Amino acid sequence: MRPLLSKDLKKFCSRFDNFIDAEFRSIEVISKDVIRAVIATQDSHRDYDWITITLEFNNVSDAKLLKDDRIALVNMCDGLTIISQNNLFVFGIGNYDNIFGIKDALFYIISSSIKYKEGQF
Repeated sequence: MRPLLSKDLKKFCSRFDNFIDAEFRSIEVISKDVIRAVIATQDSHRDYDWITITLEFNNVSDAKLLKDDRIALVNMCDGLTIISQNNLFVFGIGNYDNIFGIKDALFYIISSSIKYKEGQF
């Protein structure tokens, strides 16, 4: 897995069109402070072919999760938010501007680092 750095977030999210209309494949709690999410999305670097992105959140300080069987039913028409503020990464379903707004999301994770891996659809 590769680290996702704050300076690369905008480019990363743009590459996947902010994960609009993406699909969650799974959410896995690895330990009390590590969560892994697998998302199917279109990749602009591959002519919008579908791929999976595995995101691993480390040093999770706060989260609101859904059960695996519910997450696949979530409407992703607004995509995902991934931002960096105050040395934290904020990830959630929907379009949010800051760490405070994300707490209204149906699903969110706040962590000190994110790693990612690309995979086949």
